[in-house]
Amino acid sequence: MFRSLFIVLLFPLATSATTLSLPEIAARVRNHHPALKAARLSIEEARGRQLGAGRLSNPTLDTSFQNESRVSPRTTVFGIDQSFPLTKRLSLEKKLNSQLVTAAEQEVSDVERRYIAVARSLAVKLYALDKQQSLRQQQTALAQKLSDFAKDRAKAGELSPLDAAQAQVDAQRLLLDARRIEIESVSLRGELKPMLGLKPQDSLALSGELPSLALPPSQAWQQRADFQLAQTKIAAAETEAALAKAKRMPDVSAGFFASREQQDTTPVHTERTGFVGFRLSIPIPFWNRNQGEIAEKAATAERAKLESDALAAQISSEADTARREMEANAALVNDTRGKLLPLVIEQTSKLEKAYETGQTDLLTVLRAREQRLQLESAALDAVRDFHLAKIRYEAAVGIRTSK
Repeated sequence: MFRSLFIVLLFPLATSATTLSLPEIAARVRNHHPALKAARLSIEEARGRQLGAGRLSNPTLDTSFQNESRVSPRTTVFGIDQSFPLTKRLSLEKKLNSQLVTAAEQEVSDVERRYIAVARSLAVKLYALDKQQSLRQQQTALAQKLSDFAKDRAKAGELSPLDAAQAQVDAQRLLLDARRIEIESVSLRGELKPMLGLKPQDSLALSGELPSLALPPSQAWQQRADFQLAQTKIAAAETEAALAKAKRMPDVSAGFFASREQQDTTPVHTERTGFVGFRLSIPIPFWNRNQGEIAEKAATAERAKLESDALAAQISSEADTARREMEANAALVNDTRGKLLPLVIEQTSKLEKAYETGQTDLLTVLRAREQRLQLESAALDAVRDFHLAKIRYEAAVGIRTSK
């Protein structure tokens, strides 16, 4: 008994309840998405590589010793050599690694942009499913009311038992539809939770409502992270091409050396001599002038430019298509809710009253209710599609959610 009580008290501590509104989704993804946390380490990796870029190679210290023989004295030689480039190779390496750090930051920003868009889209779908669920509940209550009415009239012999059975079938159909929506909602929450840093056993609730159907202002898309990344890749490819040309001339090596000689001429007399010298080693690029790498980097730079042009066309098309979808869905919602749905609601109400007085049949009432449900459901779907298109537009033009 005590063990069961301990488990009951401990279970609420093992789970947590999280309630978020749609504007809070972006900040939650930005701060808790596990893949984003891992992606940000690529920036630190690039910065680490930047620390070692553009530096001279370490100098080399060499020494040699030769013992005294009959024909040669005892000799000790010390030398130090340093290699250094004659071209701008080191400065180009620094520039390239700085560009790679910028590219890593932009790549993480692009990953963040895409994850936030996916998470916000899942949240919008959940909001829409909640509205659909509420609509089904309202329709189920009306269907159950009609079923009870038909059942009572059938018992009194005023209606056919088939009408009562058909009304009950319609009510059960709506209940099954509500269960289907609930299952879909569970699936979407299962996709969204990991993106918010939540465990499977944690509960997630969405607060507030979807905003109004207002078109966002038109914005330029050139600041989008992946397009900026493409521009950085072009600059980095051009730097790599310049670096490849700088490598045509290998590093030269220069150094100093000192030698000391000692020879015993007699048992009591020793001659000591020494000297200091300078040496220079200049490689001659006769056979290899780095032509292969130069050609490769030139092709890479040209490819980066073409990929940037292709991305620009794709982004422009994405933004234009999403904006057109917003306009179409907003018009559909306004026409459905402002013009058609009020007429259908009025007609359905009249048919229900006519059925209660025996002036029409049950099939006509059910058909009218089905039309009303389809219209209301279509309007909710259009609202959902508007906000999904809005998220795609904001992601296409690179709008960063402030929260």
